[in-house]
Amino acid sequence: MQVKKAVFPVAGLGTRFLPATKSTPKEMLPLIDKPLVQYVVEEAVASGIEQILFVTGRSKRAIEDHFDISFELESLLYDKGKDAELSQIRDIAEMMNIFYVRQKQALGLGHAILCAKEFIGNEPFAVLLGDDIIDGKKPCLGQLLEVYRKYRGPVLALEQVPMENISSYGCVAANTISDRIYEVVDMVEKPKQEDAPSDLAIIGRYILTPDIFPILEKQEPGKGGEIQLTDAIKKLAKDEAIYGCRFEGIRHDCGDKLGFLKATVDMALKREEFNGDFERFLRERLDCVKR
Repeated sequence: MQVKKAVFPVAGLGTRFLPATKSTPKEMLPLIDKPLVQYVVEEAVASGIEQILFVTGRSKRAIEDHFDISFELESLLYDKGKDAELSQIRDIAEMMNIFYVRQKQALGLGHAILCAKEFIGNEPFAVLLGDDIIDGKKPCLGQLLEVYRKYRGPVLALEQVPMENISSYGCVAANTISDRIYEVVDMVEKPKQEDAPSDLAIIGRYILTPDIFPILEKQEPGKGGEIQLTDAIKKLAKDEAIYGCRFEGIRHDCGDKLGFLKATVDMALKREEFNGDFERFLRERLDCVKR
């Protein structure tokens, strides 16, 4: 069965970006000229996903508005002859069939996925977290889908991270199948460095099967008093093989202020419209700091 549906958990409060996120969803923070969540939706579209479910919370209306039709704005752009901008705005509203469900309590990522049970039904599905912007020649989710089509089991996106940072992630113990493909044999959520089974961290892209839902329904709260998706996948691994894909591409952790700044610089340096001006500005500022 092909993977045609994706779940986007976006109910978090984004407290690391306060006060900017007091009234603006973290997912709507602009990375140059597009909100973070649009980059991830575009990745899903490029990977062949046809339907998206946003699992939202209070104060997330801006996400719905962004992916909706804006008659007033379109009319204004049309009257002013701004055809390129008009095309961009229409493309956003037409790129995907999007649905919404409210996560009424912030009970963790696992609970957010459980809120998608009725939408998913009996199909395999993708999960994408908006904090991780992954820039690569091939979409990260597309790479995971290739692994799923070959092995027909859940797939986790993996990245090698410095061991001193491993306690910020869920990580895996895994057997190598090929250069970038692994069979996951164990998972640990945010371990101490000395307890981590490897330097392979779980990143915000997953391919899951509906077998995860009965486990999530019975899942006891884990770290932080939340229903942890990692714990549920670990239980699922007792009954079916779980795979990992060490994706190709550059990941920017945009849930972190420094990561967000790095993403902005990296993406800006690749934009032709700046024509080297931004790079020259950065070099000039660096020279000033050194002096």
